[in-house]
Amino acid sequence: MKRWGEPPFEALLPPETVLAQMEMAVVVCDRFSNVIYGNHFARQLFGFGGDEVIGHSILSLGIAEEDHEQATELAKHVLKGGVWEGTFCNQRADGSTVYTRAHAVPLRHPSGAVDGIVIFAREALRSNQREQDRYGLLERIGERLSASLELAATLQRVAETLVPQFADHCFIDLFGGDRLYRRVSAHAGGWEPPPGTWAEVGEPVSYPPGHFATRAMNRRDAVLVEDMLQHRFSAPTQESQRLGDAMGITSVIAAPLIARGELLGVMSLALSNLSRRPDPHYDGFDRDLIGAIASRIALAVDNALLFEEERETALAFQKHLLPGERPPKLDGLQIAWRYEPARPLESHGHGIQTQVGGDWYDVIPLSAGRVGLVIGDVEGRGARAAAVMGQLRAALRAFAQDDKPPADILRKLDEWVRTMTRPSRITSGWSNDDLVRPPLVSCTYFVYDAWSRVLEFANAGHDPPLLVVDGEVRDLEFESEGAMLGVRAQGIGGEILFNEETAELKPGSTLVLYTDGLIDRRPRDDGGYHTREQAREAVRKAVADVARKDVEAIAGAAYDAIPGDIADDVAIVVIRTAPDELAVADRTFPAEPIMVSEARRMASDAFAAWGMPAEQAELACLLVSEVVTNVVLHATTTPAPRRELVLDGGPQVHFNLDEDDWSLDPDPLGADLGRREPPTKEFRVRLRRGGDAVWVEVFDTDMRLPRIRSAGETDEGGRGLYLVDQLATRWGARPTQNGKAVWFQLPLR
Repeated sequence: MKRWGEPPFEALLPPETVLAQMEMAVVVCDRFSNVIYGNHFARQLFGFGGDEVIGHSILSLGIAEEDHEQATELAKHVLKGGVWEGTFCNQRADGSTVYTRAHAVPLRHPSGAVDGIVIFAREALRSNQREQDRYGLLERIGERLSASLELAATLQRVAETLVPQFADHCFIDLFGGDRLYRRVSAHAGGWEPPPGTWAEVGEPVSYPPGHFATRAMNRRDAVLVEDMLQHRFSAPTQESQRLGDAMGITSVIAAPLIARGELLGVMSLALSNLSRRPDPHYDGFDRDLIGAIASRIALAVDNALLFEEERETALAFQKHLLPGERPPKLDGLQIAWRYEPARPLESHGHGIQTQVGGDWYDVIPLSAGRVGLVIGDVEGRGARAAAVMGQLRAALRAFAQDDKPPADILRKLDEWVRTMTRPSRITSGWSNDDLVRPPLVSCTYFVYDAWSRVLEFANAGHDPPLLVVDGEVRDLEFESEGAMLGVRAQGIGGEILFNEETAELKPGSTLVLYTDGLIDRRPRDDGGYHTREQAREAVRKAVADVARKDVEAIAGAAYDAIPGDIADDVAIVVIRTAPDELAVADRTFPAEPIMVSEARRMASDAFAAWGMPAEQAELACLLVSEVVTNVVLHATTTPAPRRELVLDGGPQVHFNLDEDDWSLDPDPLGADLGRREPPTKEFRVRLRRGGDAVWVEVFDTDMRLPRIRSAGETDEGGRGLYLVDQLATRWGARPTQNGKAVWFQLPLR
């Protein structure tokens, strides 16, 4: 027997034995916030098995990324001698999430100096202070759910928040029209229900009358089933009923999801034998807590649904304004394109918003098989940028039909941008004097002739495309970068110059056009961003690795060249020139009536060599005759008659009105011997053979463009172009440097 006042034997137990019995996590950190001790309960709570966190930062306890700053503030505050208390979100090693309530105090040396930090932690709402923890936990859940506006990401956060801390099973069903559809089916420990039992994600759900989920939606309030053994509810199917009995469902809470007075769906949480808990039943406090959590979930889901609707509208709007999914088949070119909108991530630095933007591209068939190509980007995002992009694309297609040089097209497009985006007043939170400035637009317009392999282009502040020749990748050189469209606002003087440039593409060359979203703000593993040149070099290398593959593979490699989410939408267009020469026949004739038959004979021989059927060749030759006759009759100017002025007793003065000079002719009888005659006019006929069509072009030096006129019943002429318009697939006329070209297209067969 011990004497009175002597300490009992238990008091001599080592501290480790006592700490191991505590139902609370105890973690000790040094002055540098590195973990130096954690008791047995801490390992269970935070989910680490051994001593792998010893010697590592406090963040190694699985503190979620959004709480890193809070953990840093905790360490700073306690090391200064203060006391800190709050709620953390922790990610366990098995991937589950647990919310912990932490109380941190300074670890003091006997001298009084602060040597470290002692943290006492427990699972939130599993202590006697549940009412105090509730508000902090609701605030943390609200912050977690508000971090994304994407519905899928929001629902994923809901599942991570509730399972396994609050439930072994979580179901969220949302209305789609008049029916409920399963949107979340999450279970503790990664368990999955067998097929054909509980409804899977995407499947419709129909709860019978009297079911706790039905009662929750009808009452618009959370429903608690404290002990499932005392109640018998009808299940949606017999298979789901049998699975619920086999899983040993013990307790259920169903909460309606209501936002803005509208019932969005229902959330059901259940406890079962999937996990071992001190009390496998919900109570009234849990019902109130889950009801409050459900209201925050409903608000997050409603915001996500509204955002998804806005995003889908803008995306559909933009996709309908862009070319179709499949590029057109064009002679001498292989084409692939790709458009990807950016995900709405706040980490991009632009705020959470619709990331659909104004990137645009187009392939425009022009005269005689020539092709117009454009790649561009409208400043800004959302529906307004997409609307501006649509107007620009329509305007450019209209301007391109004039077949003018690319620099002239960009000048007209710049004028269009400045007039169509006239600043309009908007109402801001402070005044009504704010103005919406016109957007800036970067683009490059190319015109490619597959028969001559000549590429003409003009640039308006856009990044140069990549040029791949014989497996080597480099930038297509621009002599002038050019100013962006819309830089010169209305009322500002000066002129924006766009330089006309040309390049000849070798057989099998590849051009990779892209917008700046491909190389802007691409994240690195260390949290920084690649520079534009680093990103551009990565794209060059990726394209070089697949340079021998098809255009689809090159487009995919360019998009995947840089890891990480894109911060802006991306458009990529890849074109490859034909490896073989395309068939062409070209000849110049004097502009004389007798040459009409010669031009027709030349066309007949070419069409026969190209395998055109006889009837189709006869029709094509007829149209060649009509166009050439029109050139001979109207494009060759007849010299005006000479006028003479006779002076009494003096020589005759001759006025040559055509040559705009005059001379004295002392010998009128021999005047014709030295008279200057106008040069002989010429025209050129060029025939081109494509895969499915032939093009006929007639060039002359007259600047006047032909037009169809209505011929009377007794008129001998005036019907040639009418025949061309009625019988040809397409026809038109375009100005050239020395005159004009009249062309038409006919199917080869």
